[in-house]
Amino acid sequence: MNYTLHHLSHTDLDGYSCQMVSAHYFDSIRFYNSNYGKEINECFNQILATIQSSELQKHVILITDLNLTMDQAKEFESKVSICDKEIMMFVLDHHKTGQECADAFEWYYLDSSRCATKITYDFFSALYGKDEKLSHYVDVVNAVDIWLEDKPEFELGKVCMGLVSGAREVNKIMFPEENSKYIFALLNKAQEYFTCKEAHIALDDAIHGIKKSFFTTSKNDTLSNLVSAYNVILLTQNRDKMQISYKEYKGILTYNIGNVSVIGNDFLTANPDLDFFMDITSKKTISLRSNGKVDVSKMAAHIANGGGHHNASGGLLSNFKDAFIYDTIKSQVMSIITNKG
Repeated sequence: MNYTLHHLSHTDLDGYSCQMVSAHYFDSIRFYNSNYGKEINECFNQILATIQSSELQKHVILITDLNLTMDQAKEFESKVSICDKEIMMFVLDHHKTGQECADAFEWYYLDSSRCATKITYDFFSALYGKDEKLSHYVDVVNAVDIWLEDKPEFELGKVCMGLVSGAREVNKIMFPEENSKYIFALLNKAQEYFTCKEAHIALDDAIHGIKKSFFTTSKNDTLSNLVSAYNVILLTQNRDKMQISYKEYKGILTYNIGNVSVIGNDFLTANPDLDFFMDITSKKTISLRSNGKVDVSKMAAHIANGGGHHNASGGLLSNFKDAFIYDTIKSQVMSIITNKG
């Protein structure tokens, strides 16, 4: 294959399942996931930047389970047309609100009678061959996504939908590749229960263990501790990229990491040369943890009108604007800290 497929999809069961289908048929592929609105534009620009830096000349952009607005469709088509790479772009979607775009652009395919996963599977299987196991999985997703309550796969689909919506252990903004691998691993493991008696109950009973099996390495532990250990490894591997400064102190910035007390303290223990751990959320709140070298209650008061304890504090960065690319988030926070003096 002399081209790369760049697959942008939604962040729910149907969206990730579209990507599981494309992963079945293609090897050279990069995944991107987005909710609606401005996030789609940011992800699309990220795709174009990746394409521009690639040594390959030919690329395919596939967008699934995302309804583009007319303005987005026009913008994306225009940007592709002026790119100095050879790019084929197409959309496979099932939201009827995209009908105007489907009528206007030949690369925009819309069918509201099937979920996007089934559209994607039918499209690629017609070209490259059907797969019985994958076809069964697609039927499960289709039953719940377009709400076919009379289908035998419906209840199983509900459990799979909850599995994806509850898979928050690996942050999509900071670690998009690892997040995709995690969700794919969960959904692949889930399929082992599809042939069980009362499969939806068997899968529901097994979810906690399925999650733990992904994070377990040398020894068993609580899910919270396993997730923290996994995230500490990722953060340590990316600490240079994620490092920020406050006065003479060095720390790390995370975004919506969750379980800040556990992960923050575990990270600082593993990285004793760093002085503080800061997490900012989409609600503009920050959580600060310290290893004793810096009083984060004073830091929180200074930069975020907050406070708390010497080693655990929080506040609000009222002028922070939420974003969907980590580098954009980090540059904002660094600017706010710098302007506070």
